[in-house]
Amino acid sequence: AASPSTANVFSDKISVDDAKIRFQKAQKDLKYLLDNFEDISKGGNGDAVRNYLGTQGVNSNLFGIQKILNVLKEASDDIVEYTEAMEEFNAYYYQAEGAAYQSLFVEHSSAKGSPESFLATAKQDIVQMQKYMDQLAVQLNL
Repeated sequence: AASPSTANVFSDKISVDDAKIRFQKAQKDLKYLLDNFEDISKGGNGDAVRNYLGTQGVNSNLFGIQKILNVLKEASDDIVEYTEAMEEFNAYYYQAEGAAYQSLFVEHSSAKGSPESFLATAKQDIVQMQKYMDQLAVQLNL
């Protein structure tokens, strides 16, 4: 369930306080995705995974997470460590999204693998996302 501020994620300004709330909600969405990954991805459903990642639709609190992370950069204890963790998070975020997306088409392409194998890769990336999101939370004292 998206927060009321989800629609505002791409507006000109979002306050640090609102960004912290969105960050914490995004953390919960990410944990839910991992805790329920098998059910969510059942049958090779990469679109369902992408919905939770916020890359398809706007209902996940992970939708627009890059802007939220950028807003929070100045509120971190150590901007260098925060930025490094943010860049790692973003890299795994895009890898997870890419693997989930590819799972939708692998059966109709010359690529080797199955939807399930691509979703397993996405899950590994999501585990790493959670690790870096936890590091970001420490930097933000959340």
